[in-house]
Amino acid sequence: MYEAMMIAASGLKNQQYRLDTIANNVANVNSSAYKSVRLDFKDALYTAGIVPAKPRSPDGNQQKGHGVMVAGVSKDFSVGNMQRTDRPLDAAIEGEGFFELGDRDGSIVYTRNGVFSLSVEEGGDFLVNGDGLYLLDAGGNRISVPYGTDTISINTDGTISFSAFEEETTVKIGVYTFRNITGLLSVGDGDYAESAASGEKLPADGATVRSGMIEGSNVNLAEEMTRLIRTQRTFQLSSRALTTADEMEGIANNMRR
Repeated sequence: MYEAMMIAASGLKNQQYRLDTIANNVANVNSSAYKSVRLDFKDALYTAGIVPAKPRSPDGNQQKGHGVMVAGVSKDFSVGNMQRTDRPLDAAIEGEGFFELGDRDGSIVYTRNGVFSLSVEEGGDFLVNGDGLYLLDAGGNRISVPYGTDTISINTDGTISFSAFEEETTVKIGVYTFRNITGLLSVGDGDYAESAASGEKLPADGATVRSGMIEGSNVNLAEEMTRLIRTQRTFQLSSRALTTADEMEGIANNMRR
């Protein structure tokens, strides 16, 4: 009876995690470059047991557990819909790739959210994102806007052109990809950090940068609603199983009197 209650309880707990994940996806349906998340589950096998008919071993010859557990979090890195803004400092990446951003301490993160603006500082004007992180060029340096710039344009190869006093200066934006993009570490706000699972950054040669556009969220509302209904049904089933196990435990206790 105890195992039945533990199985049902694990189902309730993990379906709540799934519900929170769906809610987060739906809440970010309009967030720029947001990537939808999905929870994967597996059987909770954690006790080594022995089957008499099979050879014995120190680790046992079967695994036993109660219920389910979260196996991992899968992030969908498919490209979202492109949305035109006509802002010259907005940029979207078609294909696989990430913009490289850096802070004042030298920490590096990567993002597909290409909403940039000018930051006026004592050392000059720089291109930054909404969190104040500096957009870096192909050499890993902050992109500085020359004094007197009146026109800024971004080409499809990621080259930014600054026109000032009838002179033009160009800088190449750093756009990178990874051998395993699903191994990137999410650090919040649509930013990702390099990890051992993702491997080192590589030039995103196949990526195309679109000026005056941003990438929308890739959340599929119809799919999320389907997952929500399935989660609700599973939650109800686990709740009913827990109630039934509790009632059977009560009957067994009363029989002893």
